[in-house]
Amino acid sequence: MTFTVTTGGDRLDRWLAQAIPPDTGFSRSRLQKLIDQGQVQVNDRIETNKNSKVQQGDQIHITLPEPEPLDLVPETMDLNILYEDDHLILLNKPKGLVVHPAPGHSQGTLVNGLLAHCPHLPGIGGIQRPGIVHRLDKDTSGVMVVAKTDQALLNLQGQIRQKTAQREYFGIVHGAMKEEAGRVEQPVGRHPVDRKRMAIVAEENGGRWAATQWQVHERLGNYTLVQFHLETGRTHQIRVHCAWLGHAIVGDALYGSGRSLGVKLQGQALHAYGLRLQHPATGEPLEAIAPLPPEFLTLVQVLRRRA
Repeated sequence: MTFTVTTGGDRLDRWLAQAIPPDTGFSRSRLQKLIDQGQVQVNDRIETNKNSKVQQGDQIHITLPEPEPLDLVPETMDLNILYEDDHLILLNKPKGLVVHPAPGHSQGTLVNGLLAHCPHLPGIGGIQRPGIVHRLDKDTSGVMVVAKTDQALLNLQGQIRQKTAQREYFGIVHGAMKEEAGRVEQPVGRHPVDRKRMAIVAEENGGRWAATQWQVHERLGNYTLVQFHLETGRTHQIRVHCAWLGHAIVGDALYGSGRSLGVKLQGQALHAYGLRLQHPATGEPLEAIAPLPPEFLTLVQVLRRRA
Protein backbone atom coordinates (compact mmCIF):
# COMPACT_ATOMS: atom_id res chain seq x y z
CA MET A 1 0.00 0.00 0.00
CA THR A 2 1.36 3.41 -0.97
CA PHE A 3 0.18 6.83 0.20
CA THR A 4 1.10 10.40 -0.64
CA VAL A 5 1.09 12.93 2.19
CA THR A 6 -1.02 15.95 1.23
CA THR A 7 -0.75 17.80 4.55
CA GLY A 8 2.44 17.44 6.59
CA GLY A 9 3.40 18.04 10.19
CA ASP A 10 1.72 15.09 11.87
CA ARG A 11 3.34 12.04 13.45
CA LEU A 12 3.81 9.08 11.14
CA ASP A 13 1.60 6.67 13.08
CA ARG A 14 -1.13 9.24 13.59
CA TRP A 15 -1.13 10.27 9.93
CA LEU A 16 -1.44 6.66 8.78
CA ALA A 17 -4.24 5.96 11.28
CA GLN A 18 -6.18 8.88 9.84
CA ALA A 19 -5.40 8.05 6.21
CA ILE A 20 -6.45 4.40 6.32
CA PRO A 21 -10.20 3.69 6.70
CA PRO A 22 -10.92 2.30 10.19
CA ASP A 23 -12.96 -0.65 8.91
CA THR A 24 -9.92 -2.20 7.19
CA GLY A 25 -8.50 -3.63 10.42
CA PHE A 26 -5.50 -1.25 10.61
CA SER A 27 -5.72 0.07 14.15
CA ARG A 28 -3.16 2.61 15.31
CA SER A 29 -1.51 -0.02 17.51
CA ARG A 30 -1.18 -2.36 14.53
CA LEU A 31 0.35 0.42 12.44
CA GLN A 32 2.81 1.17 15.23
CA LYS A 33 3.87 -2.49 15.24
CA LEU A 34 4.40 -2.41 11.48
CA ILE A 35 6.58 0.68 11.90
CA ASP A 36 8.59 -1.02 14.69
CA GLN A 37 9.06 -4.08 12.46
CA GLY A 38 10.51 -2.01 9.62
CA GLN A 39 7.51 -2.56 7.34
CA VAL A 40 6.99 1.15 6.63
CA GLN A 41 9.08 3.16 4.18
CA VAL A 42 9.06 6.94 3.78
CA ASN A 43 10.49 8.06 0.43
CA ASP A 44 12.04 4.58 -0.07
CA ARG A 45 13.76 4.71 3.33
CA ILE A 46 12.70 2.38 6.16
CA GLU A 47 11.30 4.42 9.04
CA THR A 48 11.10 2.77 12.48
CA ASN A 49 10.30 5.89 14.49
CA LYS A 50 6.55 6.27 14.89
CA ASN A 51 7.08 9.83 16.20
CA SER A 52 8.81 11.09 13.06
CA LYS A 53 7.00 13.92 11.31
CA VAL A 54 5.66 13.46 7.79
CA GLN A 55 6.04 16.22 5.22
CA GLN A 56 3.83 17.25 2.33
CA GLY A 57 4.70 15.17 -0.73
CA ASP A 58 6.21 12.26 1.23
CA GLN A 59 5.61 8.83 -0.31
CA ILE A 60 4.74 6.25 2.35
CA HIS A 61 4.73 2.55 1.53
CA ILE A 62 3.54 -0.22 3.83
CA THR A 63 4.63 -3.82 3.29
CA LEU A 64 2.48 -6.39 5.07
CA PRO A 65 4.42 -9.33 6.52
CA GLU A 66 3.23 -12.85 5.94
CA PRO A 67 1.05 -14.04 8.85
CA GLU A 68 3.03 -16.12 11.29
CA PRO A 69 1.97 -19.77 11.32
CA LEU A 70 -0.67 -20.50 13.90
CA ASP A 71 1.19 -23.05 16.00
CA LEU A 72 -1.50 -23.51 18.64
CA VAL A 73 -2.98 -26.71 19.97
CA PRO A 74 -6.78 -26.78 20.28
CA GLU A 75 -7.80 -27.61 23.84
CA THR A 76 -11.26 -28.76 24.85
CA MET A 77 -12.60 -26.18 27.27
CA ASP A 78 -15.90 -25.52 29.00
CA LEU A 79 -16.83 -22.22 27.36
CA ASN A 80 -19.71 -20.22 28.83
CA ILE A 81 -21.30 -19.20 25.52
CA LEU A 82 -24.07 -16.60 25.76
CA TYR A 83 -24.90 -16.50 22.05
CA GLU A 84 -23.48 -18.01 18.86
CA ASP A 85 -24.25 -18.07 15.15
CA ASP A 86 -22.26 -18.43 11.93
CA HIS A 87 -20.65 -14.99 12.35
CA LEU A 88 -19.77 -14.51 16.00
CA ILE A 89 -19.64 -15.87 19.53
CA LEU A 90 -20.59 -13.94 22.65
CA LEU A 91 -19.17 -15.56 25.77
CA ASN A 92 -18.61 -14.99 29.46
CA LYS A 93 -14.88 -15.22 30.24
CA PRO A 94 -14.03 -16.35 33.77
CA LYS A 95 -11.30 -14.87 35.93
CA GLY A 96 -7.90 -16.48 35.58
CA LEU A 97 -8.25 -17.25 31.88
CA VAL A 98 -5.72 -15.57 29.57
CA VAL A 99 -7.33 -14.51 26.29
CA HIS A 100 -4.55 -15.30 23.82
CA PRO A 101 -1.07 -16.86 23.91
CA ALA A 102 1.78 -14.69 25.11
CA PRO A 103 5.18 -15.31 26.71
CA GLY A 104 4.51 -17.53 29.70
CA HIS A 105 1.05 -18.52 28.45
CA SER A 106 1.53 -20.68 25.38
CA GLN A 107 -1.39 -22.95 26.23
CA GLY A 108 -4.55 -23.03 28.29
CA THR A 109 -5.77 -19.73 26.82
CA LEU A 110 -9.20 -18.79 25.57
CA VAL A 111 -7.84 -19.02 22.01
CA ASN A 112 -6.86 -22.65 22.59
CA GLY A 113 -10.41 -23.39 23.73
CA LEU A 114 -11.96 -21.48 20.85
CA LEU A 115 -9.90 -23.43 18.29
CA ALA A 116 -11.29 -26.68 19.70
CA HIS A 117 -14.82 -25.30 19.59
CA CYS A 118 -14.49 -23.64 16.18
CA PRO A 119 -11.40 -24.81 14.25
CA HIS A 120 -11.70 -22.33 11.37
CA LEU A 121 -11.42 -19.03 13.21
CA PRO A 122 -9.71 -16.25 11.25
CA GLY A 123 -6.36 -14.68 11.98
CA ILE A 124 -5.38 -11.10 11.22
CA GLY A 125 -2.06 -9.24 11.30
CA GLY A 126 1.48 -10.47 11.72
CA ILE A 127 0.65 -12.41 14.87
CA GLN A 128 -2.53 -14.42 14.57
CA ARG A 129 -5.07 -14.13 17.39
CA PRO A 130 -7.96 -16.03 15.87
CA GLY A 131 -11.21 -14.14 16.02
CA ILE A 132 -10.21 -11.94 18.96
CA VAL A 133 -11.97 -8.58 18.58
CA HIS A 134 -11.02 -7.15 21.98
CA ARG A 135 -9.42 -8.46 25.15
CA LEU A 136 -10.10 -8.69 28.84
CA ASP A 137 -7.33 -8.85 31.44
CA LYS A 138 -6.55 -12.30 32.82
CA ASP A 139 -8.23 -11.53 36.15
CA THR A 140 -11.15 -9.54 34.75
CA SER A 141 -14.26 -11.61 34.06
CA GLY A 142 -17.17 -10.92 31.76
CA VAL A 143 -18.61 -10.71 28.30
CA MET A 144 -16.48 -10.80 25.15
CA VAL A 145 -17.24 -11.06 21.44
CA VAL A 146 -15.29 -13.36 19.11
CA ALA A 147 -15.57 -13.18 15.31
CA LYS A 148 -15.95 -16.33 13.23
CA THR A 149 -15.30 -14.78 9.80
CA ASP A 150 -12.87 -12.18 8.45
CA GLN A 151 -15.77 -9.90 7.52
CA ALA A 152 -17.19 -10.10 11.03
CA LEU A 153 -13.76 -9.46 12.57
CA LEU A 154 -13.20 -6.25 10.60
CA ASN A 155 -16.75 -5.06 11.21
CA LEU A 156 -16.66 -5.70 14.97
CA GLN A 157 -13.22 -4.13 15.38
CA GLY A 158 -14.58 -1.10 13.55
CA GLN A 159 -17.51 -0.88 15.97
CA ILE A 160 -15.10 -0.94 18.91
CA ARG A 161 -12.92 1.81 17.42
CA GLN A 162 -15.85 3.96 16.31
CA LYS A 163 -17.47 3.61 19.76
CA THR A 164 -20.74 2.24 18.36
CA ALA A 165 -20.25 -0.90 20.47
CA GLN A 166 -21.23 -0.16 24.07
CA ARG A 167 -19.31 -1.84 26.92
CA GLU A 168 -20.46 -1.70 30.54
CA TYR A 169 -18.44 -2.83 33.57
CA PHE A 170 -19.05 -3.13 37.30
CA GLY A 171 -16.24 -2.64 39.77
CA ILE A 172 -15.78 -2.16 43.49
CA VAL A 173 -13.35 0.59 44.42
CA HIS A 174 -11.68 1.68 47.62
CA GLY A 175 -13.13 4.78 49.25
CA ALA A 176 -16.41 6.65 49.13
CA MET A 177 -16.57 8.58 45.86
CA LYS A 178 -17.60 12.19 46.44
CA GLU A 179 -19.69 12.62 43.30
CA GLU A 180 -22.50 10.45 41.98
CA ALA A 181 -21.10 10.30 38.47
CA GLY A 182 -18.22 11.59 36.43
CA ARG A 183 -15.91 11.12 33.47
CA VAL A 184 -12.17 10.58 33.32
CA GLU A 185 -10.39 11.74 30.18
CA GLN A 186 -6.71 10.98 30.59
CA PRO A 187 -4.29 9.42 28.06
CA VAL A 188 -3.06 5.95 28.90
CA GLY A 189 0.30 4.53 27.86
CA ARG A 190 3.06 2.16 28.93
CA HIS A 191 4.65 3.10 32.26
CA PRO A 192 8.02 4.75 31.55
CA VAL A 193 9.86 2.57 34.10
CA ASP A 194 7.75 -0.51 34.89
CA ARG A 195 6.89 -1.99 31.48
CA LYS A 196 4.36 -4.40 33.00
CA ARG A 197 2.16 -1.49 34.01
CA MET A 198 0.22 1.19 32.23
CA ALA A 199 0.01 4.79 33.46
CA ILE A 200 -1.32 8.24 32.69
CA VAL A 201 1.11 9.29 29.96
CA ALA A 202 0.94 12.46 27.87
CA GLU A 203 0.07 11.86 24.22
CA GLU A 204 3.30 13.48 23.06
CA ASN A 205 5.13 10.81 25.09
CA GLY A 206 3.22 7.91 23.57
CA GLY A 207 0.02 7.89 25.62
CA ARG A 208 -3.27 7.33 23.81
CA TRP A 209 -6.44 9.30 24.42
CA ALA A 210 -8.75 7.41 26.77
CA ALA A 211 -12.11 8.23 28.33
CA THR A 212 -14.14 6.39 30.97
CA GLN A 213 -17.58 7.36 32.24
CA TRP A 214 -18.52 6.21 35.73
CA GLN A 215 -21.58 6.27 37.94
CA VAL A 216 -22.08 5.22 41.56
CA HIS A 217 -24.32 2.15 41.67
CA GLU A 218 -24.24 1.56 45.44
CA ARG A 219 -22.36 3.05 48.37
CA LEU A 220 -20.83 0.45 50.68
CA GLY A 221 -19.36 2.42 53.57
CA ASN A 222 -15.76 3.17 52.70
CA TYR A 223 -16.14 1.33 49.39
CA THR A 224 -18.21 2.02 46.29
CA LEU A 225 -19.83 -0.22 43.71
CA VAL A 226 -19.37 1.64 40.43
CA GLN A 227 -20.74 1.14 36.94
CA PHE A 228 -18.33 2.06 34.15
CA HIS A 229 -18.94 2.85 30.50
CA LEU A 230 -15.93 2.64 28.19
CA GLU A 231 -15.58 5.25 25.46
CA THR A 232 -12.19 3.79 24.51
CA GLY A 233 -10.57 0.44 25.18
CA ARG A 234 -6.98 0.98 26.25
CA THR A 235 -5.05 -1.69 28.13
CA HIS A 236 -5.95 -1.59 31.85
CA GLN A 237 -7.94 1.59 31.18
CA ILE A 238 -10.50 1.35 34.00
CA ARG A 239 -7.87 0.22 36.49
CA VAL A 240 -5.52 3.08 35.60
CA HIS A 241 -8.26 5.70 35.60
CA CYS A 242 -9.59 4.52 38.97
CA ALA A 243 -6.11 4.65 40.49
CA TRP A 244 -5.70 8.17 39.06
CA LEU A 245 -8.96 9.16 40.77
CA GLY A 246 -7.57 7.85 44.06
CA HIS A 247 -10.07 4.98 44.14
CA ALA A 248 -8.20 1.85 43.06
CA ILE A 249 -10.16 -1.29 42.22
CA VAL A 250 -10.43 -3.67 45.20
CA GLY A 251 -8.01 -6.59 44.82
CA ASP A 252 -5.89 -4.84 42.19
CA ALA A 253 -2.30 -5.61 43.18
CA LEU A 254 -0.85 -3.75 40.18
CA TYR A 255 -2.50 -0.37 40.71
CA GLY A 256 -3.69 -0.63 44.31
CA SER A 257 -3.00 -2.47 47.54
CA GLY A 258 -4.31 -5.82 46.31
CA ARG A 259 -6.27 -6.33 49.54
CA SER A 260 -9.43 -8.39 48.97
CA LEU A 261 -11.17 -7.58 52.30
CA GLY A 262 -11.38 -11.14 53.56
CA VAL A 263 -13.21 -12.45 50.49
CA LYS A 264 -11.27 -14.86 48.30
CA LEU A 265 -10.81 -12.96 45.07
CA GLN A 266 -8.68 -13.83 42.07
CA GLY A 267 -7.35 -10.48 40.99
CA GLN A 268 -9.39 -7.29 40.86
CA ALA A 269 -13.11 -6.86 41.57
CA LEU A 270 -13.89 -5.83 38.00
CA HIS A 271 -16.42 -7.47 35.68
CA ALA A 272 -17.44 -6.77 32.07
CA TYR A 273 -21.18 -6.90 32.59
CA GLY A 274 -22.75 -5.92 29.28
CA LEU A 275 -21.92 -5.59 25.60
CA ARG A 276 -24.21 -4.00 22.99
CA LEU A 277 -23.35 -4.02 19.31
CA GLN A 278 -24.75 -4.41 15.81
CA HIS A 279 -24.69 -7.82 14.19
CA PRO A 280 -21.87 -7.69 11.62
CA ALA A 281 -23.97 -9.40 8.93
CA THR A 282 -27.55 -8.26 9.55
CA GLY A 283 -27.03 -4.94 11.32
CA GLU A 284 -29.56 -5.96 13.96
CA PRO A 285 -28.81 -4.91 17.56
CA LEU A 286 -27.32 -7.56 19.83
CA GLU A 287 -26.93 -7.39 23.60
CA ALA A 288 -25.16 -9.84 25.90
CA ILE A 289 -25.24 -9.74 29.69
CA ALA A 290 -22.76 -11.67 31.83
CA PRO A 291 -24.15 -11.94 35.39
CA LEU A 292 -21.88 -10.88 38.23
CA PRO A 293 -19.79 -13.86 39.38
CA PRO A 294 -20.43 -15.43 42.81
CA GLU A 295 -17.25 -14.08 44.47
CA PHE A 296 -18.14 -10.55 43.31
CA LEU A 297 -21.65 -10.85 44.79
CA THR A 298 -20.19 -12.28 48.02
CA LEU A 299 -17.89 -9.28 48.35
CA VAL A 300 -20.84 -6.90 47.86
CA GLN A 301 -22.80 -8.73 50.59
CA VAL A 302 -19.85 -8.60 53.00
CA LEU A 303 -19.41 -4.88 52.43
CA ARG A 304 -23.13 -4.27 52.89
CA ARG A 305 -23.03 -5.96 56.29
CA ARG A 306 -19.96 -3.98 57.32
CA ALA A 307 -21.52 -0.71 56.18
